[in-house]
Amino acid sequence: MTTSNTTRLSVRIDDANPLHHLWNNNGTWWVHFTIHDPDHTARRIRRSLGTKNQVEARRLRDRILSRKGGLSS
Repeated sequence: MTTSNTTRLSVRIDDANPLHHLWNNNGTWWVHFTIHDPDHTARRIRRSLGTKNQVEARRLRDRILSRKGGLSS
């Protein structure tokens, strides 16, 4: 059995859905994703993007997910 000491991002991207990992909560866009930790636990991350603009929300989501993709511990 191999073990990993890295935290990794777990995302499933649906190319047909440009709003993947986004939801609109009363006019404000939020991003959500899951991180798997080395201790075999998972954390669901939900963060407000602080914008009401869908285009800006998509840009922020892409920046967050690309940065989180390089996580390691």
